[in-house]
Amino acid sequence: MAQNATGGAVKALQLELKKIQEEPVEGFRVNLTNDDNLFVWEVAIFGPPSTLYEGGYFKAHMKFPSDYPYSPPSVQFKSRMWHPNVYENGDVCISILHPPVDDPQSGELPSERWNPTQNVRTILLSIISLLNEPNTYSPANVDASVMYRKWRDSRGRDKEYENIIRKQVQATIADAEKDGVTVPTTLQEYCVSGRPKQTESHTDLDYYDDDVFLDDDDDDHADGDDDDCCSGQEDS
Repeated sequence: MAQNATGGAVKALQLELKKIQEEPVEGFRVNLTNDDNLFVWEVAIFGPPSTLYEGGYFKAHMKFPSDYPYSPPSVQFKSRMWHPNVYENGDVCISILHPPVDDPQSGELPSERWNPTQNVRTILLSIISLLNEPNTYSPANVDASVMYRKWRDSRGRDKEYENIIRKQVQATIADAEKDGVTVPTTLQEYCVSGRPKQTESHTDLDYYDDDVFLDDDDDDHADGDDDDCCSGQEDS
C-alpha cells in the first residue's frame, strides 16, 4: 500500500514540477535540492514589490509526504524569516499546510485546511500573500506578532519590526547573487523578470519512476503541535 502511495506521489510531483517550469508563476522559482529525490524541493520566494519584503530572495525547502497529494507538504524557510506565521526554526504555519481533519479547538474550518485539490502553486501564492498580511489571530511567533501589531497600529512610526525585515531582506542579496538571480523590485519586473528561464528547468522528468523514495538524511523539523499556531481567518 505504501509503495503504491509513493508511486502516486511521484507521478503527481512529476506533473506539478513540469507544469510549473513550463508555465511559471510570478513571485517564486523552484528546483529540486537533489535530482535523485523528487520529494524535496528548493523554493525561492521573491519579496513582493511595495512591501517590506521588496527585493528579498527567501529560500525554503518544501518536503512532500509519501501519500501526497492526500497529505500536505511541509515548508521551512532556510533564509532567516521574522514573521508572525513562521516559527523561529523557519517552519511555516498556515492553514493550507494542516492535515484535513476536523479540529474545532484549532480555530480553523475544515475547508481552510489542506485538500488534494491544492498544489504547490496555491501553497506558494498563499505564503507570498501572507508575507504582507500576517495572520495574527494565533501566531507561530508571538514576539513577531506583537512587534508587527505595533508597527501596523502606529502606521509605521514604530520601526522595530520594519528594521528587522529590511535587514533580513538585505541579507538575502548574497544568495541571489550566488544563484545568478536578479531579484525583481518593481511590479513590471516581478511579473516578467521574476519568471525562471526555461534553461534552468529540469526537463528529463521521465528519469523518475516508482522507485523514488524519501530521503531519510534530510534534517528533521522541530517537534511541535501546529494545530493551534494559526487560523484561517485574520483578526480585525
